[in-house]
Amino acid sequence: MKFVLLIYQGTTPIPGTDRWNALSKEEQQTIYKEYSELNNTPGFTAGLPLGLPNAARTVKVQKGNVEVKDGLYLHEGAAGYGVFEAENMEAAIALASRIPAARLGGAIEIRPAEQYW
Repeated sequence: MKFVLLIYQGTTPIPGTDRWNALSKEEQQTIYKEYSELNNTPGFTAGLPLGLPNAARTVKVQKGNVEVKDGLYLHEGAAGYGVFEAENMEAAIALASRIPAARLGGAIEIRPAEQYW
């Protein structure tokens, strides 16, 4: 079964920010290493890197009119995603718990992949 893991940064330090720069070089390298290990996990495929939230645009169609808003649809948008092929939800939870954002101020949302059409 495939699971989609949506990564929400929350207050997780992002490279290039003051919060990231406040981390020691050792902490930064540990985070990079953990993401690298995740990307090399059998069955896991990392999604394309998503741009920063301030570059996002949200599109809605209301009564036939296209409305474009600067920013995220929800207050806290997804920062990334991956697809994990695993036996069950418990395996997906175990992998999600290894994503640094889960312990550094963010959260990981797991959804079973479905085919609707």
